[in-house]
Amino acid sequence: MQTATLSGKVALVTGGSRGIGAAIVKRLASVGAAVAFTYASAVQKAEELVKEVEAAGGKALALRADSSDPDSVKGAVSDTVKAFGGINILVNNAGLLEVKPYDQFTIEEFDHLMAVNVRAIFAAVQAAAPQMGEGDRILTIGSINGDISAFPGMSLYSMAKAAVAGLTRGLARDLAPLGITVNNLQPGPIDTDMNPADGSMAPMLKGLISLGRYGKATEVAGLVSYLASPEAAYITGASINIDGGFMI
Repeated sequence: MQTATLSGKVALVTGGSRGIGAAIVKRLASVGAAVAFTYASAVQKAEELVKEVEAAGGKALALRADSSDPDSVKGAVSDTVKAFGGINILVNNAGLLEVKPYDQFTIEEFDHLMAVNVRAIFAAVQAAAPQMGEGDRILTIGSINGDISAFPGMSLYSMAKAAVAGLTRGLARDLAPLGITVNNLQPGPIDTDMNPADGSMAPMLKGLISLGRYGKATEVAGLVSYLASPEAAYITGASINIDGGFMI
């Protein structure tokens, strides 16, 4: 275990069974937080993650939830509070990436992408914030594509991630009187099963990254851990890039 900077804290990570989400779950648990996480369908991955956290001496709880359904998202918050007695850290990680020309999206696909990438965050905050107070944290995993559309087909995804940044600024104002900070992390290309560092798009993307490599999920998790800690108490309303110098 690392230094238990989050000892006694309770966290909920949406979309936490794999990739960046799983790295966040493991990192928060390693610094003392009891961590609940949601998953959509990957039951085996969720169960394996719980076992891994528990084997390392941490506490974890897997909750099945559909991020496109606000009631399901709110239910996950409620289940976290029931299981662990409260909630101090909300990490909105669940997201949907779909890339294709704007004129090939149906309105139903538009609504679904916005439901998962934006509405679910709002629903989770509405459910969690009344349970939170001084020193608690709300963090969202956005994307550098909220600032930069690197290639065609990114219009709806970029719009959704830009909306996340705007929502973060507004919520930071709304929740500041309660002592709750709200921040948005904007990763660039990260090596996960959804966007592997050896995938077909990797050579093109690496050419746009100043450091010349993909980021690691553990690097994003490290930033989450810092922003969730007492040391980050004076940071709120920020969109922080963790992108290796993408297109600068």
